[in-house]
Amino acid sequence: MATSRTFGPEREAEPAKEARVVGSELVDTYTVYIIQVTDGSHEWTVKHRYSDFHDLHEKLVAERKIDKNLLPPKKIIGKNSRSLVEKREKDLEVYLQKLLAAFPGVTPRVLGHFLHFHFYEINGITAALAEELFEKGEQLLGAGEVFAIGPLQLYAVTEQLQQGKPTCASGDAKTDLGHILDFTCRLKYLKVSGTEGPFGTSNIQEQLLPFDLSIFKSLHQVEISHCDAQHIRGLVTSKPTLATLSVRFSATSMKEVLVPEASEFDEWEPEGTALEGPVTAVIPTWQALTTLDLSHNSISEIDESVKLIPKIEFLDLSHNGLLVVDNLQHLYNLVHLDLSYNKLSSLEGLHTKLGNIKTLNLAGNLLESLSGLHKLYSLVNLDLRDNRIEQMEEVRSIGSLPCLEHVSLLNNPLSIIPDYRTKVLAQFGERASEVCLDDTVTTEKELDTVEVLKAIQKAKEVKSKLSNPEKRGGEDSRLSAAPCIRPSSSPPTVAPASASLPQPILSNQGILGDE
Repeated sequence: MATSRTFGPEREAEPAKEARVVGSELVDTYTVYIIQVTDGSHEWTVKHRYSDFHDLHEKLVAERKIDKNLLPPKKIIGKNSRSLVEKREKDLEVYLQKLLAAFPGVTPRVLGHFLHFHFYEINGITAALAEELFEKGEQLLGAGEVFAIGPLQLYAVTEQLQQGKPTCASGDAKTDLGHILDFTCRLKYLKVSGTEGPFGTSNIQEQLLPFDLSIFKSLHQVEISHCDAQHIRGLVTSKPTLATLSVRFSATSMKEVLVPEASEFDEWEPEGTALEGPVTAVIPTWQALTTLDLSHNSISEIDESVKLIPKIEFLDLSHNGLLVVDNLQHLYNLVHLDLSYNKLSSLEGLHTKLGNIKTLNLAGNLLESLSGLHKLYSLVNLDLRDNRIEQMEEVRSIGSLPCLEHVSLLNNPLSIIPDYRTKVLAQFGERASEVCLDDTVTTEKELDTVEVLKAIQKAKEVKSKLSNPEKRGGEDSRLSAAPCIRPSSSPPTVAPASASLPQPILSNQGILGDE
C-alpha cells in the first residue's frame, strides 16, 4: 500500500520518476504494452500500443526537438511475434527512461498525458485542475453548483503549495496554480469523495492521503466521504461561513471533525462560556453551522465537542456505534435528530437532553422500553422501527404526547400481535385520528374499532371505580368507628388485603393488551 509523503514544512527532495515496460497483451490484432510508472512510493500502470508511442514521438520531435531516431523503428512483418514484442518491450522502456531523464524538471505536457501524470502525479494533477478552472471556473461559481474533487487532487494541491515552487513552473499560463487559489477562495459548495481501495490503476490509497482545506475561504456547504478525518487539515478555517457539513465513512470520533486541535490541550472550553476551572485553550465555535451529518462512521460516543456547535438544528448520527445519548443538552436549537442504527438500549432521561426536538429517528437500535420519551412534548415525528419493543404498555409512554403525528413501529415484536394497529392507535385516545402509524393513514374503520376499544375500556374503569370504593368505604367506616386513642408506642394496624377484592384493571389490559 502506498504511503503519503511528508505532510509538513520539512520535505525530502522530489524522487526521480521511472517508467518500465513490464509486459504486453494482444488486443484484437495489435499488441498493447503495459507500462509501470513509479513516482516515489506511488505506482500506476498505463497501456499503449506502438502507434501511441509513434504519435508521442512525433509531437516531441516537433515541440522539443528530440532526436527523431530515438524511438525504435516500426515493423510491419511479424509485428506480433513473441520475439519482436519482447525486444520492443525492452527498446520502448529505454526510450521512456531517456525521455524522463531528458526532462528532469518540468515534464512536457504531451509526455505527462501519455504517462497519465494528470491522474496520478502531483504536478500533472494540479496543472490539469488549474487548466480546468481557468476555462470553467467562473461558470461553475456563477451557477452556484457543488464542486466535486478527489482527495488525491487536494493532496496534490497541498503538496504543490508546500514545495514553494513558482505557481507556473511550466510556463503555460493556463496551468498556473493561481487559478486554483482564486477559485477556492470564492467557492461555496464543496464535495470531497474518496475511493475504497486503490485509486484507478495505481497503488494509491487516496482515502488515507492528507490534505489541507484552508485554501477555501467562503464555504457554505461541505460534503466529505471516504477520507481519513485525522488527515484533514484546515476545515476549521471555514467556521465563520459553513452552514452545512457532512462527513461520512471517515471519522472515529466527533472530536476529529469538530475540534481536531483538542488533542493539543489538556482542558479547553468553547468561546463565550464562563470559565470556572483551569483552561489551556478557548476554542471558537462553529457559529454558522446548522446542519451536521456524521452518519456512517465509527463514532462510539457523543462527546463534549458538541459544545462547539450551539446553533445546530439538524444532526445525523445514524449508522454509528453509539451506546448512550449524552451531551445533547448543549444543543438548544436542535429540532431534528437521527440516531438510527446504533446500539442504544435505554432512553432514560432523554427529555432532559432533547427539550425542543420535533423529529427523532431511533430505528434499528436495541430498545425494549420507551419510558424515556414520555416528556418530549414537542415531538412530531418518531421512528422506532427495527427495535425490540414487545409490550403494548410501552406505547403509553408516547400516547400522551400532544404533538406527535407520525409514528413507525414496524419490525418490532409487538407489530405482529393481532389488531396491532388499532391497539396502538387506541393508546393515543382522542388523538387517534391525528396519528399516522407506519406511514399509513388511519382509516375510518380503524377509528371505529378504536372507539369500541375505548368504550369497553372506559366501562371497565367505571366498573372498577364503582366496586372498589364500596368495599373500601366499609373498611373506612369500621376504622372511623373506633376511637382514635391508640397508645403512642403502638403502630397503626393495617387491614389485610381481601382476596375477594377485584384487582385494578390496567388501561390496556385484556382487549387492549398483548394477545
